[in-house]
Amino acid sequence: MESSHAVAALSALAHPGRLAAFRRLVQAGPEGLAAGEVARGLGAPANTTSTLLATLTQAGLARSRRDGRSILYSADTGRMGALVAYLVADCCDGAPAVCAPITEALARAACPCPADGGRA
Repeated sequence: MESSHAVAALSALAHPGRLAAFRRLVQAGPEGLAAGEVARGLGAPANTTSTLLATLTQAGLARSRRDGRSILYSADTGRMGALVAYLVADCCDGAPAVCAPITEALARAACPCPADGGRA
């Protein structure tokens, strides 16, 4: 990932509404959600949610696809993975023990998720 792409992605996430929308898309998984469902989940007006989703899409963190009359949005997990990999690429100058909390957190958060969505 190029530095400019990382900056654009991080900038898109550096807003409470966009971060909440992105997290909602991540929770929804690859099926995605209609823009209206995202708006209801956030308790935000449709036009505000549309702007949030457009910014995430422009930054490459979300994808949209048409399904009948709806536009479904989903998180681009490949792009998010590339961003995280970019951030930790040179972690701790190769000292695995120092980087263990990061790699362990990533492993816990990794998908595919259990059938119960991780809720035991």
